[in-house]
Amino acid sequence: MNNSTDKIPTESRLQFWVRWSITVAWAVLIFNLSTATFAGSFSAMLLSEILRLLHLSVSPSTFATLHFLCRKLAHVTEYAIFSLFLYHGFLNSNRTEWRTRIAAFSVLVAGLYSLTDEFHQVFIPNRTPSLIDCGIDTAGAALGILVIYLYTRFFHSGFPPNHPPEASVEGRPVVSKQTLA
Repeated sequence: MNNSTDKIPTESRLQFWVRWSITVAWAVLIFNLSTATFAGSFSAMLLSEILRLLHLSVSPSTFATLHFLCRKLAHVTEYAIFSLFLYHGFLNSNRTEWRTRIAAFSVLVAGLYSLTDEFHQVFIPNRTPSLIDCGIDTAGAALGILVIYLYTRFFHSGFPPNHPPEASVEGRPVVSKQTLA
């Protein structure tokens, strides 16, 4: 029996399962956050308690705005994290490196999962599905991928942003007054 996974070292197989276990666990968490337990009343109570602990008092309209923003920020955050996990799962490497197709596929998968999550809310009391939330979720996934892009661009490139490459004219380096000092 010659299986292709037999050629992968044990450590790599273990890392593969750990990466995908974390990704699936996060997807399950997102699914559970879409249940009746975490409906608007729960997040309103949580925000109210946070404001109380901070000794802050706000008007009902301000509270409604804060509550709305917190809920939408939660969508962005959970899907940004989900896309990070998806990217590393599809990358199948311990090194973070930029792969455009993997990035696009990660956002696509996160967006499709968002659609299934919103569809799931059709069957949950006190929850309503929203295509706008799907858009917010997908934007969050894209934001997570942007973090990976910026990380690889600025921390894995030949020159970090605070050390630009040498300027040259006709192939010869340009010497500045700072270089001579």
